[in-house]
Amino acid sequence: MKIADAKVIVCSPGRNFVTLKLTTEDGITGLGDATLNGRELAVASYLQEHLVPLLIGRDARRIEETWHYLYKGAYWRRGPVTMTAIAAVDTALWDIQGKGLGVPVYQLLGGRARDSVMVYGHANGQDVAATVEAVARTVAAGYRAVRAQCGVPGLPDTYGVGHGKPGAIYEPAVKGMPSESVWSTEKYLEVVPKLFAKLRAELGPDLHLLHDVHHRLTPIEAARLGKELEPHHLFWLEDPVPAELQEGFRLIRQHTVTPLATGEVFSSIYDCQQLITEQLIDYIRTTVVHAGGLTHLRRIAHLAELHHVRTGAHGATDLSPVCLAAALHFDLSVHNFGIQEYMPHSAETDRVFPHGYRFSDGALHPGEAPGLGVEIDEALAATFPYDRAYLPTNRKLDGTVHSW
Repeated sequence: MKIADAKVIVCSPGRNFVTLKLTTEDGITGLGDATLNGRELAVASYLQEHLVPLLIGRDARRIEETWHYLYKGAYWRRGPVTMTAIAAVDTALWDIQGKGLGVPVYQLLGGRARDSVMVYGHANGQDVAATVEAVARTVAAGYRAVRAQCGVPGLPDTYGVGHGKPGAIYEPAVKGMPSESVWSTEKYLEVVPKLFAKLRAELGPDLHLLHDVHHRLTPIEAARLGKELEPHHLFWLEDPVPAELQEGFRLIRQHTVTPLATGEVFSSIYDCQQLITEQLIDYIRTTVVHAGGLTHLRRIAHLAELHHVRTGAHGATDLSPVCLAAALHFDLSVHNFGIQEYMPHSAETDRVFPHGYRFSDGALHPGEAPGLGVEIDEALAATFPYDRAYLPTNRKLDGTVHSW
Protein backbone atom coordinates (compact mmCIF):
# COMPACT_ATOMS: atom_id res chain seq x y z
CA MET A 1 0.00 0.00 0.00
CA LYS A 2 2.34 2.72 -1.24
CA ILE A 3 1.74 6.45 -0.97
CA ALA A 4 1.04 7.82 -4.45
CA ASP A 5 0.18 11.44 -3.67
CA ALA A 6 0.63 13.95 -0.87
CA LYS A 7 -1.13 17.31 -0.82
CA VAL A 8 -0.84 20.21 1.62
CA ILE A 9 -4.12 22.13 1.90
CA VAL A 10 -4.20 25.56 3.55
CA CYS A 11 -7.58 27.19 4.16
CA SER A 12 -9.24 29.69 6.48
CA PRO A 13 -12.94 28.98 7.19
CA GLY A 14 -12.99 31.52 10.02
CA ARG A 15 -9.41 30.75 11.05
CA ASN A 16 -6.39 29.19 9.37
CA PHE A 17 -5.87 25.44 9.12
CA VAL A 18 -3.19 23.34 7.45
CA THR A 19 -4.14 19.80 6.40
CA LEU A 20 -2.04 17.03 4.89
CA LYS A 21 -3.89 14.64 2.58
CA LEU A 22 -2.16 11.40 1.63
CA THR A 23 -3.48 9.07 -1.08
CA THR A 24 -2.30 5.51 -1.63
CA GLU A 25 -1.90 3.82 -5.00
CA ASP A 26 -5.19 1.98 -4.42
CA GLY A 27 -7.08 5.20 -3.72
CA ILE A 28 -7.29 5.21 0.10
CA THR A 29 -6.92 8.70 1.57
CA GLY A 30 -5.77 9.83 5.00
CA LEU A 31 -5.85 13.24 6.68
CA GLY A 32 -3.52 14.82 9.21
CA ASP A 33 -3.85 18.19 10.94
CA ALA A 34 -0.73 20.37 10.58
CA THR A 35 -2.00 23.61 12.11
CA LEU A 36 0.40 25.67 14.23
CA ASN A 37 -1.56 28.74 15.22
CA GLY A 38 0.15 31.93 14.02
CA ARG A 39 2.93 30.00 12.22
CA GLU A 40 0.86 27.93 9.81
CA LEU A 41 2.88 28.56 6.67
CA ALA A 42 6.12 27.47 8.34
CA VAL A 43 4.65 23.99 8.79
CA ALA A 44 3.06 23.99 5.33
CA SER A 45 6.46 24.78 3.82
CA TYR A 46 8.22 22.14 5.93
CA LEU A 47 5.73 19.56 4.68
CA GLN A 48 5.71 20.63 1.05
CA GLU A 49 9.42 21.25 0.61
CA HIS A 50 10.94 18.62 2.88
CA LEU A 51 8.56 15.77 3.77
CA VAL A 52 6.31 15.29 0.75
CA PRO A 53 9.24 14.22 -1.49
CA LEU A 54 10.14 11.59 1.12
CA LEU A 55 6.64 10.16 1.33
CA ILE A 56 5.91 9.30 -2.28
CA GLY A 57 6.46 5.57 -2.79
CA ARG A 58 6.67 4.71 0.93
CA ASP A 59 4.57 1.91 2.40
CA ALA A 60 1.69 3.61 4.22
CA ARG A 61 1.39 0.67 6.62
CA ARG A 62 4.83 1.21 8.15
CA ILE A 63 3.71 3.88 10.61
CA GLU A 64 6.32 3.34 13.33
CA GLU A 65 9.19 3.14 10.86
CA THR A 66 8.05 6.28 9.05
CA TRP A 67 7.81 8.19 12.34
CA HIS A 68 11.43 7.43 13.22
CA TYR A 69 12.55 8.05 9.64
CA LEU A 70 11.15 11.58 9.73
CA TYR A 71 12.24 12.30 13.32
CA LYS A 72 15.76 10.84 13.36
CA GLY A 73 16.48 11.23 9.68
CA ALA A 74 16.34 15.03 9.81
CA TYR A 75 19.08 15.20 12.46
CA TRP A 76 17.45 18.43 13.76
CA ARG A 77 14.91 17.06 16.21
CA ARG A 78 11.88 18.29 18.10
CA GLY A 79 10.48 21.82 18.02
CA PRO A 80 6.89 22.79 17.18
CA VAL A 81 7.33 23.09 13.40
CA THR A 82 9.08 19.75 12.96
CA MET A 83 6.82 17.85 15.35
CA THR A 84 3.63 19.34 13.89
CA ALA A 85 4.71 18.27 10.41
CA ILE A 86 5.56 14.75 11.64
CA ALA A 87 2.22 14.63 13.46
CA ALA A 88 0.35 15.38 10.24
CA VAL A 89 2.05 12.50 8.44
CA ASP A 90 1.57 10.13 11.37
CA THR A 91 -2.12 10.96 11.81
CA ALA A 92 -2.80 10.58 8.11
CA LEU A 93 -1.14 7.15 8.13
CA TRP A 94 -3.31 5.99 11.05
CA ASP A 95 -6.35 7.25 9.11
CA ILE A 96 -5.27 5.22 6.06
CA GLN A 97 -4.61 2.14 8.18
CA GLY A 98 -8.09 2.30 9.71
CA LYS A 99 -9.78 2.78 6.35
CA GLY A 100 -7.76 0.01 4.78
CA LEU A 101 -8.84 -2.43 7.50
CA GLY A 102 -12.38 -1.06 7.72
CA VAL A 103 -12.20 -0.15 11.42
CA PRO A 104 -12.12 3.10 13.44
CA VAL A 105 -8.64 4.13 14.57
CA TYR A 106 -9.35 3.46 18.25
CA GLN A 107 -9.64 -0.23 17.42
CA LEU A 108 -6.06 -0.12 16.14
CA LEU A 109 -4.97 1.47 19.43
CA GLY A 110 -6.26 -1.42 21.52
CA GLY A 111 -10.00 -0.82 21.47
CA ARG A 112 -12.20 0.99 23.95
CA ALA A 113 -10.94 1.60 27.46
CA ARG A 114 -14.20 3.45 28.22
CA ASP A 115 -17.64 4.08 26.75
CA SER A 116 -17.29 7.80 26.09
CA VAL A 117 -14.89 10.75 26.44
CA MET A 118 -15.75 13.35 29.09
CA VAL A 119 -15.09 16.85 27.79
CA TYR A 120 -15.01 20.31 29.30
CA GLY A 121 -16.41 23.46 27.77
CA HIS A 122 -15.48 27.12 28.16
CA ALA A 123 -17.45 29.84 29.92
CA ASN A 124 -16.48 33.42 30.69
CA GLY A 125 -17.76 36.85 31.57
CA GLN A 126 -16.58 40.39 32.05
CA ASP A 127 -17.09 40.09 35.81
CA VAL A 128 -17.86 37.44 38.43
CA ALA A 129 -21.63 37.63 38.05
CA ALA A 130 -21.49 37.35 34.26
CA THR A 131 -19.13 34.38 34.49
CA VAL A 132 -21.42 32.54 36.90
CA GLU A 133 -24.28 33.04 34.44
CA ALA A 134 -22.10 31.80 31.56
CA VAL A 135 -21.08 28.67 33.49
CA ALA A 136 -24.74 27.96 34.29
CA ARG A 137 -25.60 28.22 30.58
CA THR A 138 -22.77 25.85 29.71
CA VAL A 139 -24.03 23.33 32.25
CA ALA A 140 -27.53 23.67 30.80
CA ALA A 141 -26.06 22.84 27.38
CA GLY A 142 -25.00 19.45 28.75
CA TYR A 143 -21.44 19.92 30.04
CA ARG A 144 -20.37 18.28 33.30
CA ALA A 145 -17.04 20.12 33.37
CA VAL A 146 -16.45 23.81 32.64
CA ARG A 147 -13.38 26.02 32.37
CA ALA A 148 -14.27 29.38 33.95
CA GLN A 149 -12.43 32.61 33.07
CA CYS A 150 -13.32 36.05 34.39
CA GLY A 151 -12.53 39.63 33.46
CA VAL A 152 -10.10 41.39 35.80
CA PRO A 153 -11.34 44.69 37.25
CA GLY A 154 -9.24 47.58 36.00
CA LEU A 155 -7.95 45.76 32.90
CA PRO A 156 -9.52 46.39 29.47
CA ASP A 157 -9.32 42.74 28.44
CA THR A 158 -8.30 39.39 29.88
CA TYR A 159 -7.25 36.07 28.38
CA GLY A 160 -10.22 33.74 27.88
CA VAL A 161 -12.82 36.51 28.01
CA GLY A 162 -14.49 37.72 24.84
CA HIS A 163 -14.92 41.45 24.41
CA GLY A 164 -18.43 41.91 25.73
CA LYS A 165 -19.55 38.55 24.35
CA PRO A 166 -20.95 35.91 26.71
CA GLY A 167 -20.33 32.21 26.41
CA ALA A 168 -17.44 30.06 25.32
CA ILE A 169 -15.09 32.53 23.67
CA TYR A 170 -11.53 31.68 22.69
CA GLU A 171 -9.32 34.44 21.36
CA PRO A 172 -8.79 33.69 17.68
CA ALA A 173 -5.66 34.65 15.91
CA VAL A 174 -5.77 38.35 15.06
CA LYS A 175 -5.74 39.52 11.45
CA GLY A 176 -2.94 41.85 10.51
CA MET A 177 -0.40 42.65 13.21
CA PRO A 178 -0.70 41.19 16.74
CA SER A 179 -3.03 42.95 19.14
CA GLU A 180 -1.77 43.76 22.64
CA SER A 181 -3.41 43.28 26.02
CA VAL A 182 -2.47 44.56 29.48
CA TRP A 183 -1.77 42.47 32.57
CA SER A 184 -1.70 42.92 36.34
CA THR A 185 -0.90 39.89 38.49
CA GLU A 186 -2.06 41.69 41.64
CA LYS A 187 -5.52 42.45 40.25
CA TYR A 188 -5.84 38.93 38.81
CA LEU A 189 -4.97 37.21 42.10
CA GLU A 190 -7.66 39.23 43.84
CA VAL A 191 -10.55 38.28 41.57
CA VAL A 192 -10.02 34.58 40.79
CA PRO A 193 -10.66 33.18 44.30
CA LYS A 194 -13.82 35.31 44.50
CA LEU A 195 -15.00 33.84 41.19
CA PHE A 196 -14.69 30.23 42.29
CA ALA A 197 -16.17 30.90 45.73
CA LYS A 198 -19.24 32.32 43.97
CA LEU A 199 -19.38 29.44 41.47
CA ARG A 200 -19.40 26.83 44.23
CA ALA A 201 -21.99 28.77 46.23
CA GLU A 202 -24.30 29.10 43.22
CA LEU A 203 -23.74 25.81 41.36
CA GLY A 204 -22.84 23.35 44.11
CA PRO A 205 -20.05 20.82 44.68
CA ASP A 206 -20.61 18.32 41.86
CA LEU A 207 -19.67 20.39 38.82
CA HIS A 208 -16.07 19.95 37.62
CA LEU A 209 -14.48 23.41 37.52
CA LEU A 210 -11.24 24.25 35.72
CA HIS A 211 -9.20 27.43 35.31
CA ASP A 212 -6.39 28.47 32.94
CA VAL A 213 -3.69 30.84 34.25
CA HIS A 214 -2.00 30.80 30.81
CA HIS A 215 1.60 30.78 32.07
CA ARG A 216 1.30 34.20 33.73
CA LEU A 217 2.45 33.67 37.33
CA THR A 218 5.69 32.95 39.15
CA PRO A 219 5.82 29.70 41.15
CA ILE A 220 5.17 31.39 44.51
CA GLU A 221 2.28 33.40 43.04
CA ALA A 222 0.83 30.21 41.58
CA ALA A 223 1.27 28.48 44.94
CA ARG A 224 -0.72 31.26 46.62
CA LEU A 225 -3.49 30.96 44.04
CA GLY A 226 -3.61 27.17 44.27
CA LYS A 227 -3.82 27.31 48.07
CA GLU A 228 -6.61 29.89 48.02
CA LEU A 229 -8.56 27.77 45.53
CA GLU A 230 -8.30 24.56 47.57
CA PRO A 231 -11.70 24.99 49.32
CA HIS A 232 -13.38 25.08 45.88
CA HIS A 233 -11.92 21.74 44.70
CA LEU A 234 -10.88 22.60 41.15
CA PHE A 235 -10.53 19.77 38.65
CA TRP A 236 -7.29 21.48 37.68
CA LEU A 237 -5.33 24.72 37.59
CA GLU A 238 -3.84 24.93 34.10
CA ASP A 239 -0.47 26.35 33.07
CA PRO A 240 0.17 28.22 36.32
CA VAL A 241 3.73 29.11 35.26
CA PRO A 242 5.79 28.87 32.06
CA ALA A 243 6.92 25.25 31.95
CA GLU A 244 10.40 25.83 30.55
CA LEU A 245 11.67 25.83 34.15
CA GLN A 246 10.06 22.63 35.33
CA GLU A 247 11.56 22.95 38.80
CA GLY A 248 9.01 25.71 39.33
CA PHE A 249 6.25 23.14 39.64
CA ARG A 250 8.05 21.58 42.61
CA LEU A 251 7.69 24.84 44.53
CA ILE A 252 3.98 25.01 43.70
CA ARG A 253 3.56 21.38 44.85
CA GLN A 254 5.10 22.23 48.23
CA HIS A 255 2.31 24.67 49.00
CA THR A 256 -0.94 23.39 47.44
CA VAL A 257 -2.88 20.23 46.64
CA THR A 258 -4.87 21.87 43.85
CA PRO A 259 -4.31 19.59 40.80
CA LEU A 260 -2.00 21.00 38.14
CA ALA A 261 -2.17 20.63 34.35
CA THR A 262 0.26 21.73 31.66
CA GLY A 263 1.76 20.74 28.31
CA GLU A 264 -0.30 22.11 25.42
CA VAL A 265 2.80 23.83 24.00
CA PHE A 266 5.04 20.78 24.44
CA SER A 267 6.26 19.02 21.31
CA SER A 268 7.81 15.81 22.66
CA ILE A 269 8.05 13.38 25.53
CA TYR A 270 11.32 15.03 26.56
CA ASP A 271 9.50 18.31 27.26
CA CYS A 272 7.38 16.65 29.93
CA GLN A 273 9.61 13.86 31.18
CA GLN A 274 10.63 15.55 34.44
CA LEU A 275 7.15 16.84 35.19
CA ILE A 276 5.72 13.34 34.77
CA THR A 277 8.41 11.17 36.37
CA GLU A 278 8.70 13.42 39.42
CA GLN A 279 4.89 13.68 39.69
CA LEU A 280 4.96 17.47 39.57
CA ILE A 281 1.72 17.61 37.57
CA ASP A 282 -1.57 15.71 37.56
CA TYR A 283 -2.61 16.13 33.92
CA ILE A 284 -0.53 16.26 30.74
CA ARG A 285 -2.11 18.36 27.98
CA THR A 286 0.02 17.48 24.95
CA THR A 287 -1.86 17.26 21.65
CA VAL A 288 -1.90 14.96 18.66
CA VAL A 289 -0.96 17.75 16.25
CA HIS A 290 1.85 19.40 18.21
CA ALA A 291 3.44 16.37 19.87
CA GLY A 292 4.27 14.14 16.94
CA GLY A 293 0.94 12.47 16.22
CA LEU A 294 -0.80 9.46 17.73
CA THR A 295 2.37 7.39 17.70
CA HIS A 296 4.28 9.79 19.97
CA LEU A 297 1.30 10.87 22.08
CA ARG A 298 0.77 7.25 23.10
CA ARG A 299 4.35 7.11 24.38
CA ILE A 300 3.69 10.17 26.53
CA ALA A 301 0.47 8.64 27.86
CA HIS A 302 2.18 5.37 28.74
CA LEU A 303 4.94 7.19 30.62
CA ALA A 304 2.32 9.27 32.42
CA GLU A 305 0.32 6.19 33.41
CA LEU A 306 3.32 4.81 35.29
CA HIS A 307 3.42 7.97 37.41
CA HIS A 308 -0.28 8.53 38.18
CA VAL A 309 -0.59 11.35 35.65
CA ARG A 310 -3.69 11.48 33.47
CA THR A 311 -4.26 12.98 30.03
CA GLY A 312 -6.19 16.18 29.32
CA ALA A 313 -5.43 17.10 25.72
CA HIS A 314 -5.72 20.67 24.47
CA GLY A 315 -8.74 21.02 22.19
CA ALA A 316 -9.35 24.66 21.30
CA THR A 317 -10.58 25.70 17.87
CA ASP A 318 -7.06 26.44 16.63
CA LEU A 319 -6.90 22.66 16.08
CA SER A 320 -8.94 21.37 13.16
CA PRO A 321 -11.68 18.70 13.35
CA VAL A 322 -9.07 16.27 12.04
CA CYS A 323 -7.02 16.76 15.21
CA LEU A 324 -10.08 16.63 17.48
CA ALA A 325 -11.19 13.35 15.92
CA ALA A 326 -7.71 11.87 16.36
CA ALA A 327 -7.67 13.05 19.99
CA LEU A 328 -11.00 11.32 20.63
CA HIS A 329 -9.73 7.99 19.29
CA PHE A 330 -6.70 8.41 21.55
CA ASP A 331 -8.87 9.39 24.55
CA LEU A 332 -11.17 6.42 24.10
CA SER A 333 -8.26 3.97 24.06
CA VAL A 334 -5.76 5.04 26.73
CA HIS A 335 -6.26 3.78 30.26
CA ASN A 336 -5.16 6.97 32.04
CA PHE A 337 -7.48 9.36 30.22
CA GLY A 338 -8.57 12.30 32.35
CA ILE A 339 -10.62 14.77 30.28
CA GLN A 340 -10.68 16.33 26.80
CA GLU A 341 -11.04 20.02 26.05
CA TYR A 342 -13.83 20.65 23.55
CA MET A 343 -14.78 23.87 21.81
CA PRO A 344 -17.22 23.51 18.91
CA HIS A 345 -15.86 24.75 15.60
CA SER A 346 -17.62 27.34 13.47
CA ALA A 347 -20.29 26.25 10.99
CA GLU A 348 -17.90 27.10 8.14
CA THR A 349 -15.18 24.87 9.59
CA ASP A 350 -17.61 22.00 10.11
CA ARG A 351 -18.70 22.22 6.47
CA VAL A 352 -15.11 22.12 5.22
CA PHE A 353 -14.35 19.17 7.52
CA PRO A 354 -17.45 16.92 7.67
CA HIS A 355 -17.07 14.50 10.57
CA GLY A 356 -18.73 11.71 12.49
CA TYR A 357 -17.87 12.59 16.11
CA ARG A 358 -20.75 13.77 18.28
CA PHE A 359 -21.42 15.49 21.63
CA SER A 360 -24.00 14.22 24.11
CA ASP A 361 -24.46 14.47 27.88
CA GLY A 362 -21.10 16.06 28.52
CA ALA A 363 -19.15 13.57 26.46
CA LEU A 364 -17.86 13.01 22.92
CA HIS A 365 -17.47 9.89 20.84
CA PRO A 366 -15.39 9.65 17.65
CA GLY A 367 -17.96 7.47 15.85
CA GLU A 368 -17.63 4.11 14.14
CA ALA A 369 -16.54 5.16 10.63
CA PRO A 370 -13.32 3.54 9.41
CA GLY A 371 -10.23 5.63 10.08
CA LEU A 372 -10.62 8.94 11.87
CA GLY A 373 -14.13 9.63 10.60
CA VAL A 374 -13.29 13.06 9.16
CA GLU A 375 -12.99 14.18 5.54
CA ILE A 376 -12.16 17.48 3.81
CA ASP A 377 -14.21 19.20 1.12
CA GLU A 378 -11.35 20.50 -0.99
CA ALA A 379 -13.53 22.54 -3.31
CA LEU A 380 -15.15 24.31 -0.38
CA ALA A 381 -11.80 24.73 1.38
CA ALA A 382 -10.49 26.54 -1.69
CA THR A 383 -13.14 29.24 -1.22
CA PHE A 384 -11.55 30.14 2.15
CA PRO A 385 -7.98 31.26 1.28
CA TYR A 386 -5.27 31.69 3.89
CA ASP A 387 -5.49 34.99 5.78
CA ARG A 388 -2.37 35.85 7.80
CA ALA A 389 -3.10 36.18 11.50
CA TYR A 390 -1.25 36.34 14.80
CA LEU A 391 -2.03 35.46 18.38
CA PRO A 392 -2.11 38.49 20.69
CA THR A 393 0.80 39.68 22.81
CA ASN A 394 0.65 40.76 26.44
CA ARG A 395 2.32 43.49 28.51
CA LYS A 396 2.46 44.36 32.18
CA LEU A 397 1.16 47.74 33.29
CA ASP A 398 4.68 49.19 32.94
CA GLY A 399 4.98 47.99 29.31
CA THR A 400 7.11 44.87 29.90
CA VAL A 401 6.30 42.04 27.48
CA HIS A 402 4.69 39.21 29.45
CA SER A 403 3.38 35.70 28.73
CA TRP A 404 0.15 35.73 26.77
